[in-house]
Amino acid sequence: MDRIDFIRNSLLTFLGMSSLKELHKFSEALPSKENKMPLLFVGHGSPMNAIEDNEFSQRWFAMGKEIPQPKAVLCISAHWLTRGTHVTAMEHPETIHDFGGFPKALFDVQYPAPGNPVLAGEVKELIKSTDVGLNHDWGLDHGTWSVVKQMYPDAKVLVLQLSIDYAKPAQYHFDLAKELSALRKKGVLIIGSGNMVHNLGMIAFDKFNEPNYGFDWAYEMNAVFKKNISERNYQPLINYESLGAAAKLAIPTPDHYYPMIYSLGLIEKSDDVSFFNDKAVAGSLTMTSFKAE
Repeated sequence: MDRIDFIRNSLLTFLGMSSLKELHKFSEALPSKENKMPLLFVGHGSPMNAIEDNEFSQRWFAMGKEIPQPKAVLCISAHWLTRGTHVTAMEHPETIHDFGGFPKALFDVQYPAPGNPVLAGEVKELIKSTDVGLNHDWGLDHGTWSVVKQMYPDAKVLVLQLSIDYAKPAQYHFDLAKELSALRKKGVLIIGSGNMVHNLGMIAFDKFNEPNYGFDWAYEMNAVFKKNISERNYQPLINYESLGAAAKLAIPTPDHYYPMIYSLGLIEKSDDVSFFNDKAVAGSLTMTSFKAE
């Protein structure tokens, strides 16, 4: 049995499919192994970036035009924290409005991107370090759709989410991400969506409209993150608790930090890394993002 047949049979076992039609629908359109999709870490910031025309959303829109058109997007969002690891496996994921206090226009947004149970089964099969649950209840939260909506506004690209097992440390997530690397050669754009610096408790609301306003410790840690990423020195970032007082302010909880760890785990030696949206917002957030290709 060759590798393709093995994967097909494994997926049939997991999904209980009675024919190969659905598997062919996704697999036959995949690009050759010589092609490799970029990967992204995106600082998503405020949910309002989903509907505002600003420098951040404009850059997301431009990114969607610059990189190859993906067959699918797999997003690791800061807003889906679980026990265990799960992947959305429904055909039509709902748009989740997981926030409060924003204008009605934001709650009215629907992003009806299709899901793909077959690709979800392949994600499950690729990850050997833990049993991945096939989830039919979650959908797409704003960590995903606020960004992907700007990149692919027609909502025709398949979109799946992978959850973050919040009981596990950074090293676990870094290692798990590596198991997903084969997807980059199958036309899947993998996006980590969070924020490098994210301290909601210290936001300077009166400075929200002041361009690139950041506290000293936010700039300090943003520079530390960029330096280590540029030098491919990931271990200090995995052991972020040892980076000092500024790191404790920048990462009071790791929910928005772990998506970056996933993206770091997927960078390959041959990749070039570049930064974009490298700005601070309201003192205690940074929108700094990177692309590896």
